[in-house]
Amino acid sequence: MEIFLQLIYSGIALGMIYGVIAFGYQLTFATSGTLNFGQGESLMLGALVGLSLVGTIHGGPYLNYWLMIPLVALFGAAQGAFVEWIGVRPAIKIKSEFGWIMSTIALAIIFKNVAENIWGKDDLKFPSPLPEAPIKFLGANVLPMEIVVVIGALAMMAMVELFNRKSIYGKAVVATSNDRDAASLMGINTGAVITFSYALSSVTAAVAGVLVAPLTLTGATMGSVLGLKAFAVAIIGGLTSGVGVIVGGLILGIAETTTGYYISTGYKDVPGLVLLLLVLAIKPAGLFGKMAIKKV
Repeated sequence: MEIFLQLIYSGIALGMIYGVIAFGYQLTFATSGTLNFGQGESLMLGALVGLSLVGTIHGGPYLNYWLMIPLVALFGAAQGAFVEWIGVRPAIKIKSEFGWIMSTIALAIIFKNVAENIWGKDDLKFPSPLPEAPIKFLGANVLPMEIVVVIGALAMMAMVELFNRKSIYGKAVVATSNDRDAASLMGINTGAVITFSYALSSVTAAVAGVLVAPLTLTGATMGSVLGLKAFAVAIIGGLTSGVGVIVGGLILGIAETTTGYYISTGYKDVPGLVLLLLVLAIKPAGLFGKMAIKKV
């Protein structure tokens, strides 16, 4: 029972990382109908930039872990805005259905190559800001950093939702999400809103990167798998549902940890992929998503 609980705890922490990255997919899809397929690379770059600030790889440490997070968030915002400006905006202007897909994939490959040249191809250890000794919780061990991951992921999603509901600019984001053409007619700069959504999406991914980095190894390839699995979570939960990405992330995270222990690590990806196929076949909008109705 103790081992099972530990697997659940680890699965929850992993699932929340998937969820917060998937939440970033939702942000861009809501405002522009597009997705950043380099979302995993945003996480990777955030983790590596954070490592340069708190680790010894580039002559540091220059800051402690907690002061580093706002700088990584600023970097993530700039990187996300750059992706929208270079890869997405031109495709939206010419109404290209596949231009933004190929552009974001191409940028993801470029970011990965840049990271390999700056930080190398080897995986690196990210220093943990908290003790690495586990603590007892309900009869099982849990790492302090796993608790921080869950709290941090939930806090980020809650702050974005609060921003959208309470701030004037957040309401502009919601209006653009509901009807981009109508929002534009009402005087809202929808282009700026889309740029903001990409910046915010990359902020969530970059901060997620420095949250998960102390629990794993950090390197140029760390974002590829996380980004793909988070995309699966977004599809399973629904690209229009905040609750869906949390539930989908938890399902996938727990399924992976328990399958990896009780069956084999070679099969840990299978349950999530099977669930993805079932959702696509039975409920394409996702478990909590709503099917969009287009008027013609």
